Amino acid sequence: MVRDAVKRYRRNLENVPEDSPEFNEYHRAIVLKWVFICACITVMIIVMGVAITIGDTPIGFFETYEIIFNHLLHGAPPEGSPEFLKDYLVINIRMPRIVIGMIVGSALAACGVVMQNALKNPLADPYTTGVSSGAVFGVTISSLLGVTIVSDVYYISTFVNAFVFSLVPVLIILLISKLRSVSPVTMIMAGISVMYVFNAMSTVLKLMADPNDLADLYKWSVGSLTFVGWGAVPLMLSTTAVGLAIMMVLTKRLNILATGDENATAMGVNVDSMRRFLLLIVAMVAAVNVGFVGLIGFVGLVAPHIARIFVGADNRYLLPASAAFGAALLIAADLIGRTIIYPSILQVGVITAFMGGPMFLWLLLRKNSNMW
Repeated sequence: MVRDAVKRYRRNLENVPEDSPEFNEYHRAIVLKWVFICACITVMIIVMGVAITIGDTPIGFFETYEIIFNHLLHGAPPEGSPEFLKDYLVINIRMPRIVIGMIVGSALAACGVVMQNALKNPLADPYTTGVSSGAVFGVTISSLLGVTIVSDVYYISTFVNAFVFSLVPVLIILLISKLRSVSPVTMIMAGISVMYVFNAMSTVLKLMADPNDLADLYKWSVGSLTFVGWGAVPLMLSTTAVGLAIMMVLTKRLNILATGDENATAMGVNVDSMRRFLLLIVAMVAAVNVGFVGLIGFVGLVAPHIARIFVGADNRYLLPASAAFGAALLIAADLIGRTIIYPSILQVGVITAFMGGPMFLWLLLRKNSNMW
């Protein structure tokens, strides 16, 4: 049985001396995984400093970190002081989009890891469940028809619409999987079918709408980090942090699930329940982030594959590595969008599509692309 084989393997590992070549090689591989994770975090911090310097008012690279450090220690300087303007620009204007980019990038990448392992499909990502199409439909009826679930300021009502409707496709898939035992492929196909239905309804509304009303909706549909500020961070950060924590706790079960349904069942994992629970967690995390920033594609698809090249398929390391790489990738894409045709800005969703398309094609053409 599989469980007995795992016990024998663990006993063999315990008998390996710590000074043996096998043990040293294993230890070196673990160190390299953490080196990659730390490298991603370092790149993210460096890109953050560079991104803050971009703007009409020049601010030095090291000066940005000094301003952030002083603000954390002493708070905002007095209004009217020489330091007030730069502190305000860094903390209130430029930092929110970077922090939101880190949160969204890490959330989408981590969700991609879970989706690809839970559904055993390398093409799975948060949007495979129809989260994006549901969110687009929610924003469409809010922007074009004025139909909102809550009555409040614009972005709050729009976010609530996007969040609620992004959960509808997932609930449909969960209902289908509960009524009838389905395979991972069937769940993906169900998500795609629901996605097409929502896309069709959104398209009908757009065709009937006044062209002048489509401008804001179009900007949201391509993804942007400029729609919200610090007010969105608490909800996005708390939801993402809780979701990532749950995913990390379940990484060992994800490893088991990736070996196949029969092996996972033999090792005591309720495959159907686990898959539904993971899908629900992914939907919640992705829906909150999509509801605020719009549709940002390819991060959840490409980031896990890039990280898998460096850290392997063990989800205990792949999940944090993908989250760190996804955060660095998204704020780097946002930086490129802000500078490539400065002073005009390309939305971050456009940049990730330009980056993700060729990158994903390269991954497909790699000789060892079957490593997944």
